Amino acid sequence: MKYEIPKKMIGMKLPGGAKVQKVEQPVPVPGPGQVLLKMKAASLCGSDLKYIYYEHTDKTGGARYDDVIAGHEPSGQVVQVGEDVLDFKEGDRVVVYHIQGCGYCDECKKGFFINCQNPERRAYGWQRDGALAEYMVADVSTCIHLPDFLTYEDGAMIACGFGTAYQGLLRANVSGRDRVLVMGLGPVGQAALILAKAMGAETIGVDISEERLEMAKKIGADQVLLGDDDVVQKVMEYTDGKGVEVAVDCSGSSIGRHRCLEVARMWGNVVFLGEQGTVTFEPSPLLLHKNLTLHGSWVTSVGNMERLVEFLDRKKIHPSQIITHRYPLSRTEEAYRVFATGKTGKVCVNMEMED
Repeated sequence: MKYEIPKKMIGMKLPGGAKVQKVEQPVPVPGPGQVLLKMKAASLCGSDLKYIYYEHTDKTGGARYDDVIAGHEPSGQVVQVGEDVLDFKEGDRVVVYHIQGCGYCDECKKGFFINCQNPERRAYGWQRDGALAEYMVADVSTCIHLPDFLTYEDGAMIACGFGTAYQGLLRANVSGRDRVLVMGLGPVGQAALILAKAMGAETIGVDISEERLEMAKKIGADQVLLGDDDVVQKVMEYTDGKGVEVAVDCSGSSIGRHRCLEVARMWGNVVFLGEQGTVTFEPSPLLLHKNLTLHGSWVTSVGNMERLVEFLDRKKIHPSQIITHRYPLSRTEEAYRVFATGKTGKVCVNMEMED
């Protein structure tokens, strides 16, 4: 079917200073190797809060431009196809990997566009127009088909947060043999709990927020613990003094990272996913003598995201279960304001909602 595409569209920009700017501009036209998406859902990410909503910084791989439409967690439907596009057609449902790399460096060849160091690297919502608009142009190399079972909101959850959590669990080779502790139960932490459980692991969630502990219970965590001064002792008691096979830090805090090293058992795996912050620890007792493997993990690859989509479809898991707040595009400013409280699950802008 042919879609009627308007000449103008509404989009949302983040100029800094905790503001959202509504703009009207021409609907973009897809070039060779690109598709035009009618946006259906776009979720908000903590990195948007830290690195653009408050102020424009370049702490995680490239300066944020203030003249681009925001949003790097896109899911939508193809309504126009550019030249030389073979794998996508009008009407296809897609989730978008949120960065396009140069395409020729070692990391891009592996599908880890996130790690591209060349000037051609462009992230949606960072250096090129993103998801918080009625339409968005996407390179097909960043598009992944969305199965019928998964909703557009599910796709938006996968686009960054679930992909990031999945990659961290892959680094630790999580399986049904493991107890997995997740420190920090924001959206990425919630995703890590869901995916670790789907991989067969026993899951333990830790946070200082009672609201987020309640969310973790709802999504099926086997155990939830308040992140107070006694949490390490509680974990050791729960694991018969041995500790956990895998500890994943999603808090980005010094104390959270340190506690992950403390609760990991001999020969265990620790994964640092949370951004920013610092950590200081004694390597001998916490790392060397325990024979731990410490992983840093940042987002995922296009190929692993595609495998994640297949995994969620096969396991019949809706990532959208961690959404606590939904807003239409016209209320994006309110969505950011609520998300900034730190007391929500995932916040999603759903373009199909009525104003």
